[in-house]
Amino acid sequence: MKIQHPFHGQQPDKWHKTLPPAEMLPRNEVLGGFIFVCNNETMQEDLRRQLFGLPQKYKDSVRAITPGLPLFLYNYTAHQLHGVFQAVSFGGSNIDPTAWEDKKCKGESRFPAQVRIRIKKKCKPLEEDAFRPILHHYDGPKFRLQLTVPEALGLLDLFTEEDFYKDT
Repeated sequence: MKIQHPFHGQQPDKWHKTLPPAEMLPRNEVLGGFIFVCNNETMQEDLRRQLFGLPQKYKDSVRAITPGLPLFLYNYTAHQLHGVFQAVSFGGSNIDPTAWEDKKCKGESRFPAQVRIRIKKKCKPLEEDAFRPILHHYDGPKFRLQLTVPEALGLLDLFTEEDFYKDT
């Protein structure tokens, strides 16, 4: 007889209600930008679909994203920050449930906290030592994905300096 876990195929809300306070912007801060995370495998799907996604626990913070917000993509395999992207939709849940499909749960995305994006400016990626000083860190090397306005402006300034495709 095959025994199934009681939560097979569903995630209980208590596991994914929200992020710990250290990972969230303080309530009095305005969201200035957002960093999404990928690896070498998921990066091409992110760009091909023009869609960024994060795990379910980020759904509330991703829902705060509005069209026009600056977005960045951190590739943790290469330790590089890519930009500059822009939200073209409001952040939501399962905008495209077929993106990053969960092999264990067909028709469900592993990264359901999603936003549609466009490339605002093609720039050379930033190495970690260039962008890490701008970010809010917690728990050692981890950094907050939600950006304050000054953090977002600081990153935008770095990408301006590193403009890879600038007309000469």
